[in-house]
Amino acid sequence: MDLPVDEWKSYVFQKWSLLPKSIQVTISTAETLSDIFLHSSLLLQPEDEMFLQNLSRGYLVEKDPNAPLFYREEGNKKFQQKDYMGATVLYSKGISHSRPHTADISLCYANRSAALFHLGQHEMCLKDIMRAQMHGYPERLQPKMMLRKAECLVTLGRRQEASQTISDLESSFAAKPTLAAAQFQILQTNLCRLKMKAQEKESLTETFPAALTKALEDMDLKGENGQVPSASSSVSLRTDPLRGRYLVATKDILPGELLVKEDAFVSVLHPGEMPPLRHLESKWDTRVTNGDLYCHRCLDHTLATVPCDGCSYAKYCSHDCMQQAWDLYHSVECSLGGLLLTLGVFCHIALRSTLIARFEDASEVIRKLCGEIRNRDTCSPERETLVQTLTCDLGGESENKGKMLEPPVPGCDLNGKYESNYNAVFHLLPHTGNHSPEHRFLCALSVSALCRRLEAASCYKPAVAVPPGSGSELDVWGVAMLKHVLQLHCNAQAITTIQHTGSKENSVTKSRQVRLATGIFPVISLLNHSCSPNTSVSFISTVATVRASQQIGKGQEILHCYGPHQSRMRAAERQQKLRSQYFFDCSCAACQNEKHSAATGPRWEAFCCRSCGALMQGDDVLICGSTSCTESVSRDHLISRLQDLQQQVGMARKLLRNDEPERAIQLLLGCQRDAQSFLSGEHSLVGEMEDDLAQAYAALGDWQKSATHLQKSLQVVEVRHGPSSVEMGHELFKLAQLFFNGCWRSLEGKRLRAEPGWLEAALETAGEVRGDCAEKGGRVVRGQTWQRGLPALRHQPGAQCSLWPPPTFLRPHAPTHAQNSDSKAARAIHSLFAWHKNHYKNFTKEP
Repeated sequence: MDLPVDEWKSYVFQKWSLLPKSIQVTISTAETLSDIFLHSSLLLQPEDEMFLQNLSRGYLVEKDPNAPLFYREEGNKKFQQKDYMGATVLYSKGISHSRPHTADISLCYANRSAALFHLGQHEMCLKDIMRAQMHGYPERLQPKMMLRKAECLVTLGRRQEASQTISDLESSFAAKPTLAAAQFQILQTNLCRLKMKAQEKESLTETFPAALTKALEDMDLKGENGQVPSASSSVSLRTDPLRGRYLVATKDILPGELLVKEDAFVSVLHPGEMPPLRHLESKWDTRVTNGDLYCHRCLDHTLATVPCDGCSYAKYCSHDCMQQAWDLYHSVECSLGGLLLTLGVFCHIALRSTLIARFEDASEVIRKLCGEIRNRDTCSPERETLVQTLTCDLGGESENKGKMLEPPVPGCDLNGKYESNYNAVFHLLPHTGNHSPEHRFLCALSVSALCRRLEAASCYKPAVAVPPGSGSELDVWGVAMLKHVLQLHCNAQAITTIQHTGSKENSVTKSRQVRLATGIFPVISLLNHSCSPNTSVSFISTVATVRASQQIGKGQEILHCYGPHQSRMRAAERQQKLRSQYFFDCSCAACQNEKHSAATGPRWEAFCCRSCGALMQGDDVLICGSTSCTESVSRDHLISRLQDLQQQVGMARKLLRNDEPERAIQLLLGCQRDAQSFLSGEHSLVGEMEDDLAQAYAALGDWQKSATHLQKSLQVVEVRHGPSSVEMGHELFKLAQLFFNGCWRSLEGKRLRAEPGWLEAALETAGEVRGDCAEKGGRVVRGQTWQRGLPALRHQPGAQCSLWPPPTFLRPHAPTHAQNSDSKAARAIHSLFAWHKNHYKNFTKEP
């Protein structure tokens, strides 16, 4: 997905293997990116371009005039089955293949408005009605759609607009009587009822989701940082020969404090599972992908996408986003969709970066690139002038008088400011020498093919004149794109989100973390790695936020985890992954501590003695850790038992997926009994089984047993991930959901007085998730450390028994990149705590 498709990689690697040894040596020993690019581009032959073009044609990214009818009919089938979500996506696919101002696009918009209406998305429904009209929706079908518009307006409380719409309809019927008039009379009766409902809504106080939205918007950085504008005043930029550029704390930082808030310089949506046409049974794909649900520019989730007028692939949340994308980059990318999908996300980001760069100081960008090609220092004469050393506090100029002057930190401007712009992106390290010659050749040949296509399409407009002796402008930008592709190997940031599955009628919903996009964040790229970081990263659309996950002392480095975390893998595996992808040997505190620790392994992988329950120790043969016990056993035997147990747990999960919780519970209870004889109580599989049992009992509506098992799972999660981890936050959030659901079901069944502890437990847990950084014994406990990683709250307005969403089971024990989890519950839990306290307080009184 990041790199080109396998067919192109195999083709290029074979081409490399067939090159004369002298040419391989020339490319392998090339000292500059320009030499690598220019030598490789000379080797790109017409047959190579033809092979790549055939691969690109496998992706259906152009508008197909026959597709809208197919998708509309498939959407109608879903609509008749009352699968309005499925119908919405299929109508959207039909819209993306339709040309503007045609009957196809107007009919698809109108049909989608009907599906959105049934989903309760009245604002989106109104927008689709407007779009259908704008594209020439047939006049004979207008009355039915306008009635839908009136219903939406009444539901939204916009009575004046609704009255005008009804009046216009009545005038239309009077002028052109039709059989639909009878249907109109029926709907007019319904509109009167809706008007009364709208009047009632005007007296209601602000709903929880509205208050939540305001809370989520209030997440700005505190204090202005004149050195790094995307960071808070609590951090400063430093540079070191060994560590490179990095950020340090300028004061003591509390857990939960927002340190960085940065919008991606560039991002590209991952297409998801989008196989070429040759891998599909039908010409048109009906599966739902990320590209159908998220804006290709801002990454906002949307059910009502607006497509590009020129291709079927790019879709946006609004016409404004579509226009901004077109102006910045999509006017060039539009005709290259199949090629970019073939070459991978990294090539796509590299192209988009250079396209966006043209809107900054284009002459400065060209000068830098030409300097790169000529293998000269890319600093201008002005930048070569010595300037004051950047310090921890920009206000301390007086302290620097008389000190040695040094050049500015790479990526900073003349004033020492490091901003999230192309200058910062340009100075990210490509680590050219660390990549294998084959990989460099693959990247260079791919970029060369892209440049040839741009040249043939004549869609790459020159920004400024290129200085003599620097080659064509496309060669200049080609070197830049090659540099960006290599940079992304170490500097790409996965933008993730939490996706929910399951209908709202279910007692339990499931969630999974998915990689939504890849982006470049120049400020976040300054953070060095630690296997036990002191920060967590999360995302809202294209904006990344970094928060302290523990107390950070003044002068300490701000550290981020690149993926390999001490709670998910052992040091040897972490070292191997970091060395292969990031080209360094990690020497963080976690790695050093593990190197010198006893060879017992982590507690979440420990075996216990079947006789006395003590932990087993050793390598191939494990012996009991208790001095009074002589039990011993082969490690291979225990691993075999563990694998058998994991298989049984997998069968139980399959039963849960098939909606058979009773059978799953019986199997899981048997697995628990077996585990007690050889697994430590803190083993990760023990925690997983407790989590599975909690899910099964929640599916049956037995909230008390579910909460009991989830609390046991919490103990294992805390051992493995720590009390202030994102994973711990997920589990506490689930526990709060269970308590609130149990409280509400008790209220429903008039059993509240029999279970008075439910509400108190729910509010206490919500308060714990909220994390007030309460002081106990002179130290901060719990804190706001993992809040940014909690799954997004869901609210179902109007559902009588859904004041709190169903428990969402996101498995905490699995190795996920949890530090990149969804971030919307940070302020949500704070608002939720007060909201529930206010709404439930009356229920706790005696009748």
